[in-house]
Amino acid sequence: MAKPTIDSDAIRELAKLLEETGLSEVELRDGDRMIRVARGGAVQAAPLPAPSLQAAPAAAAEEPEAGAITSPMVGTIYLAPNPGDPPFIAVGATVAQGDTLFIIEAMKVMNPILAPRPGTIKRIDATDARPVEFGEVLAILE
Repeated sequence: MAKPTIDSDAIRELAKLLEETGLSEVELRDGDRMIRVARGGAVQAAPLPAPSLQAAPAAAAEEPEAGAITSPMVGTIYLAPNPGDPPFIAVGATVAQGDTLFIIEAMKVMNPILAPRPGTIKRIDATDARPVEFGEVLAILE
């Protein structure tokens, strides 16, 4: 079996894309090869496995907690409108539908995360200025 060649230019470009977008991982597929670059220095370049005739068992989808407000995108979350300002919400605060709860920066765009309904903030799981993933629980709204 031939040793796979490493496309260092492609890896550099993917790493640059990670930095520019704030993503935690990016993957490039080209024919039977794949390169994945993730924050933390993980780099993977390998041939893709041959398709299997057997279906893989479906992973059980984890159901978010009742009242969970989840991230609609990958990005960096901010709990306040500006550094040093008070946060948009606090545990025990009452919010109205459409109130801004967080801001997620994705690809240099600030995206407000709005309350889907009125309620009381039961828990805040997000940490200011940290990366969030799609579907990650940010807060619980009762």
